[in-house]
Amino acid sequence: KSLTLAKKCRRRSILRRVVTIVSAADFRKLLLLLDSSVADMKWALSIYDAGAGAGGIVLSLPPIASNDPILSWVWSFITSLHMGQSQDKIEAANELLSLAKDNDRNKQIIVDEGGILPLLKLLKDNSSPDGQVAASSTLFHLSNNQERVQAIIDDLGVPIIFQTLNDSPMKVQIRVSNLVAKMAEHCPLAKEYFARENVIRPLVTILSFGLFMDDPKLKLGKHNSIHSIVQINKEIEKKNLYNPGFASSSLSNKAIGYKKEREHEKPEIKLELKTSCAEALWMLAKGSVENSRRITETKGLLCLAKLVEIESGELQRNCLMAIVEITAAAESNADLRRATFKSNSPASKAVVDQLLRVIKYSDDVRMQTAAIQAVGCLARTFPARETRVIGPLVELLGHRDQDVGAEAAGALGKFACQDNFLCVEHCKTIIEFGGVGPLVRLLRGNEMAMLNGLVLTCHLAIHAGKSDELERAGVLNAFEGVDRGFVGQHPELKELIPQAIYHLSVFHQSHSGLLAQRQF
Repeated sequence: KSLTLAKKCRRRSILRRVVTIVSAADFRKLLLLLDSSVADMKWALSIYDAGAGAGGIVLSLPPIASNDPILSWVWSFITSLHMGQSQDKIEAANELLSLAKDNDRNKQIIVDEGGILPLLKLLKDNSSPDGQVAASSTLFHLSNNQERVQAIIDDLGVPIIFQTLNDSPMKVQIRVSNLVAKMAEHCPLAKEYFARENVIRPLVTILSFGLFMDDPKLKLGKHNSIHSIVQINKEIEKKNLYNPGFASSSLSNKAIGYKKEREHEKPEIKLELKTSCAEALWMLAKGSVENSRRITETKGLLCLAKLVEIESGELQRNCLMAIVEITAAAESNADLRRATFKSNSPASKAVVDQLLRVIKYSDDVRMQTAAIQAVGCLARTFPARETRVIGPLVELLGHRDQDVGAEAAGALGKFACQDNFLCVEHCKTIIEFGGVGPLVRLLRGNEMAMLNGLVLTCHLAIHAGKSDELERAGVLNAFEGVDRGFVGQHPELKELIPQAIYHLSVFHQSHSGLLAQRQF
């Protein structure tokens, strides 16, 4: 604007001078603009001087950010992250953390103004654990949005996160594990990048720390024991997978020191770390066949089962939910299912044992429903003689909480459906365990209970329609009394109910005719 005004005032013809009028107000505006520009430059120089060695964080308000003070604060903090001394960097990261906690707008400003890269550099600085904690905590709060997680990935944050997780103190590992979980939760692409960097291995190694190595369930041979996890992960310390300057001998020595310190950490810190790692595995496995396969290949499934057995609270729940996601992936992928959940697999047996224990004895409805869901996902892996799984599920059909009963019916439906090669044998087993009576009562429950109950009842009628139990329970009358509007909302029932009625009617007619002949 000042240049435009100066051009207007240069020597020109008389006609141009008459036409071009420059008022005194224009000059006053120009002076104000120039003063603002000078103040902006002084502010920029003051920040540079502070970063160049004067120390401290400059928090003044330049004219350019007079309408948005947050912007000037973010600029100051990011500058300190780039150029400040170690303590100033930690303070700046904590200030950005405070801003990020306030609202999503502040988070977006931090990302838009280039705050991720200096935070990653601070996270990479192994000499400052406090700085790593501050940086990882700030990145954690920025990662509640797929676009911002993508920005962390684009700035090559995943290799840095992996290395920090692998050779840092426990308090840093806790924050980094939380960051991995948050990124995986909000960005499917992050799961792929974490898989490439093999983040799962250090997570499983941390989870396996302190488990009872003399447990006979864990002694599975050279290649299958939990001890092999630690041996496998030693490769990570020996190799520089990212860049030559990152994995130095000093870092390796520090990693060894951190592992020694871990043995003397407080139990609550160890518990918090394992809880965070279990949550990270849960989020990495969620909806990802590849990550689920990697967890099973590192024997993480056995670790998770053991922790479900011996732990409680949030750690137990996170481990159980990780198992649920792995079983869901196995249900959708035949190769993973056959490789991981063989009938003679110790890991598979340990998982099923713990799922059944939770189903039978847990007082937490969320834990019960999760375990039931996992067993349902594994329905196609059980042989016909494996009746110990069906019995507890049948008992839960009459549970006081309808959601538990509905989930049990849904799981049993996967045993009884036509997709299961052993559906006929499983249907007979369900009836033998007395599942028909509570199942008919479940049909009078809420929408989910009614839907899952109807589907299971239809499968029983189709595959075991000759059972007297179905006739005595009045299943045929129950089908005829189902609301047509409800059936119309669920297309799968449109085919199943007519088939079930047909099979029951045929058996009822033949059975009635046989009785008449006997009476005659």
